[in-house]
Amino acid sequence: MKLFDVYPINDINITHAKGSRVWDDRQNEYLDLYGGHAVISIGHTHPHWVHRIEEQIKKIAFYSNSIKIPIQEELAHTLGEVSGKKEYQLFLCNSGAEANENALKLASFHTGRKKIIAFKKSFHGRTSLAVAATDNPAILAPVNETENIIFLPFNDVAALEETFNTQGHEIAAVIIEGIQGVGGINVADNSFLLSIRKNCNQYGAIYIADSVQCGYGRSGKFFSHDDAGVEADIYSMAKGMGNGFPIGGIIISPALKSKHGMLGTTFGGNHLACAAALAVLEVMKKEDLMSNAEKVGEFLLSSLKSIPSISGVRGKGLMIGFDVPDHLKNLKKDLLFKHKIFTGEAKPNVIRLLPSLALTMEDAAYFIEKLSLAINNYQD
Repeated sequence: MKLFDVYPINDINITHAKGSRVWDDRQNEYLDLYGGHAVISIGHTHPHWVHRIEEQIKKIAFYSNSIKIPIQEELAHTLGEVSGKKEYQLFLCNSGAEANENALKLASFHTGRKKIIAFKKSFHGRTSLAVAATDNPAILAPVNETENIIFLPFNDVAALEETFNTQGHEIAAVIIEGIQGVGGINVADNSFLLSIRKNCNQYGAIYIADSVQCGYGRSGKFFSHDDAGVEADIYSMAKGMGNGFPIGGIIISPALKSKHGMLGTTFGGNHLACAAALAVLEVMKKEDLMSNAEKVGEFLLSSLKSIPSISGVRGKGLMIGFDVPDHLKNLKKDLLFKHKIFTGEAKPNVIRLLPSLALTMEDAAYFIEKLSLAINNYQD
């Protein structure tokens, strides 16, 4: 049997990792500024994270949600403290797509409606409803097609207002990334998020803050939506939540009521996943990683803006993107293979930076040095 070929693969075999560094099977050392799609939040193999998982697996790794699982309650309490959303409710699952799927389903249950507003260049996942709300026809199978999704331009208040004015009483939810990731690091304007909140209030729709990539401290706030001073009804989370251990979840306003059978999961919230997630929150709090993300992110943004060969530098905290001109189209590849630095991309010409929230100022400066060198090599 061979693997189903769905990803373009770099010919690199990473065998071990620590902090913001990874090593391949030839002992080449790389600086990781991508964190496996924004997953590594507190650094690779953080000692406290490893210890939490090791201690838990010695006791019990899994049992179903048919029993009391006190570590889930511990996670909910700690998450409420660190996020500032103490009054919210937590539902645990396994991935970002599952989180958004359940968020959209819950919004429809609550409102009794079918229509969902999503936005151009959005990415919400690959499961049935999440992918229907994702603006990428290439990954939408015929069975996923639905007339219930309304795609609007990102950051267009007039288009949002018009849609609510004409269809507001049919809208179950608005789902929006505070910073679009796959779409190219597009930051939602505060005025736009405030308009979403206002219209959801007026028409009884649910505001879903997709925080799978832009949440969990990455922007310098726990949720990037916090910058606008808005409270969403549901926040979806995953990626950085487990620092590489699969876990996702939604936190839900107390205004939305539960009932048995409404949502469900086999593996979601298992003992081992909760241990990993608790370790992440404990490290974030102890090491003040949100402040670090803000500080190091400001340095990267200002440094990148001083490099004339690139443009469109944007982002918040340690979620940063910039545009690369055609003559530098191989820059990401050169950074990886010539300078041993992992970065991400968004089509057609965006480089994305999504490092650990513990990235040091020294590593950030090293990246700027190597990026400048890589760009200058094209001009020699």
